[in-house]
Amino acid sequence: MRIDILTVVPEMFDSPLNCSILKRAQDKGLVEIVVHNLRDYTTNKHRKVDDYPFGGEAGMVMQIEPIDRAIESLLSERKYDEVIFTSPDGERFDQKMANSMSLLENMIILCGHYKGIDYRIREHLITKEISVGDYVLTGGELPALAITDAVVRLIPGAIGDEQSALSDSFQDNLLAPPVYSRPAEYKGWRVPDVLLSGHAAKIDEWKHEQALERTRRLRPDLLE
Repeated sequence: MRIDILTVVPEMFDSPLNCSILKRAQDKGLVEIVVHNLRDYTTNKHRKVDDYPFGGEAGMVMQIEPIDRAIESLLSERKYDEVIFTSPDGERFDQKMANSMSLLENMIILCGHYKGIDYRIREHLITKEISVGDYVLTGGELPALAITDAVVRLIPGAIGDEQSALSDSFQDNLLAPPVYSRPAEYKGWRVPDVLLSGHAAKIDEWKHEQALERTRRLRPDLLE
């Protein structure tokens, strides 16, 4: 898989992309993540990529030309399955979407900034708009990182135990059951006896019951 990220603040990606699972997946050759500075695609001598909006609204708008030039350059090199824009009014990102996106070969993620991007980009070049929640961030960089992390960890070989991803929250529209580790007792707080029993069937039954109970209590909307 290859993920190309377009941004005006590429330095935001330096640390997250070079740690933990994302770094290991890149080192193994499972994914190639390339961050592009949109300022490299502007013809403005001051490297500006924003301007005032038509109509007199407050704020600045990311201009169409640098974004178009960047996407056009990438499309000339390879075929992309999706050209994604991170936006508060996009389709809500969830585990089902992450599962689907993990099967793609190449994707572009455009990070918005300022007041937004020239709407013609959304009309003519973007194939999918994604929101990570009903709130507004300074830019699309954090959503792009969240999407990248959620997708890359699902690529076979990215995490040590691939079965672990299958038991994550939301994989079956359920929250994950509680997990425990050693010691079995700490300050009088004990691990449930069933997890110490060694009885695989009973443990599986307990986990499923716990997942259902937590989902009913915390996220009943998932059961609908």
